[in-house]
Amino acid sequence: MIFLYVRHYNRLGLLTSGETARRLLVGRGSLDYDSRMTKDRLKSVTAVTTLLLLLLLFLAPNWPELGDEEVQVDVITGSRAFDFVSWELNALLAKATAVLSSGTAYLSEETQKEIVLEYLETINQINRLNWEIEQIYADPAIANPDVASQEKQAELVNTRQKMQRLQVLAEAIVQDQVATLLAEEGLALGGQTSPPVMMHMTPLPLMMIVSPRDEIQNKYQRPLTPGLTAAEKDEMETAVYENANLSALVVPIGGLATYPAMIMETSSVTWLPDVTAHEWAHHWLMPYPISINYMSDPSLRTINETVASIVGREIGEQVVARYYPEFVPPPPPDPTVAAEIVPEPVEPPPFDFQAEMAETRRVVDAMLAEGDIEGAETYMEERRHIFVENNYNLRKLNQAYFAFYGAYADEPGATGDDPIGPTLLAMRQASPSLKEFMRAVATISNFEDFERVAGELGVPVAASHNP
Repeated sequence: MIFLYVRHYNRLGLLTSGETARRLLVGRGSLDYDSRMTKDRLKSVTAVTTLLLLLLLFLAPNWPELGDEEVQVDVITGSRAFDFVSWELNALLAKATAVLSSGTAYLSEETQKEIVLEYLETINQINRLNWEIEQIYADPAIANPDVASQEKQAELVNTRQKMQRLQVLAEAIVQDQVATLLAEEGLALGGQTSPPVMMHMTPLPLMMIVSPRDEIQNKYQRPLTPGLTAAEKDEMETAVYENANLSALVVPIGGLATYPAMIMETSSVTWLPDVTAHEWAHHWLMPYPISINYMSDPSLRTINETVASIVGREIGEQVVARYYPEFVPPPPPDPTVAAEIVPEPVEPPPFDFQAEMAETRRVVDAMLAEGDIEGAETYMEERRHIFVENNYNLRKLNQAYFAFYGAYADEPGATGDDPIGPTLLAMRQASPSLKEFMRAVATISNFEDFERVAGELGVPVAASHNP
């Protein structure tokens, strides 16, 4: 559109430098001519402007009515939407710097390990300093928290600068370590994973999950700026409930499959390679049927996320075992030996979060299936109090909670009786390699495909699934 306007610039009668000079030489005798030219120009401008307005009118999208629920969600979250463009530009610049420097090529494995561990410890120091500063501001006995926290604020600035100096190199090392293990699993071409493993650790956006009230479904999700207070989250969730009659929950996330992948700043050496491989799995699956209907098919989203979790856990454990063996968790106790030990009387068994959450999901599914929305919401709030009493401080427990956490089905809990998670774990066990497992599940485009692929691997699918 701008190009068309520029091409018409002189046609609309706007003066070129040569025409200006000619007019000055002609003098006053050209006034009548100028008057006629001015009228012609005005007519031309009016005509072109009208055409442009009509063009815009016809090209403009058919915006839904303001009462449309998705528009209401966008209006409620719009002012706090996450700026992906700025983040992507900064992340790509950081990655370009790392590629050009080739800093890891001449470092020994031991030196690389030291750099990563120093980087993660620096993040741990930042988290500790942030917590200590928050405690100062929360203490009513401290009259001037700005002054009281000044020393720690300065230390925080210096520590974050140190972290930034280490970050590019540490990220490149972890990327290479994950890529090496993926290549050994056959997930590379000419020694290079496709796409290349690429991630950037950063403060992550929060995610608003929106579900219908009469069923559990991740219908909409909106990324939000990090650092929102509990009051700000609750304000938006309540607005979605009251204005759109939907269930909403603002949740933290551990990673996002942008490219490079967006990874939460963590000090955990066991979690970092796991989430890096998890997000790479999303990148690898992107062109396949399993990713095409990710947003529109809840079953496919659960399958996709669970596959990525299986890949992340498997590769993450291998990375830790090879490069950071001292951080490998101890094996579980031998059940035969444990059975020989007569246990002493102990206190009642601890609260089993996953079992209790799975039971909650089963009851909620049954109540919603019967159309008892208010009863299900009352029940979830009662159950939330029980979780809080057992030191699981859930801010909200609603349909949106299950819509989000139920998509990660490699562990029991929020998924309830959904068979997708156990079936996928059995499919991985039945597959000769991680590569063959991923190639098999990549072809899945709906739940019927899921049943077909599972059957080809000799894995039965339970009949309790509610798509």
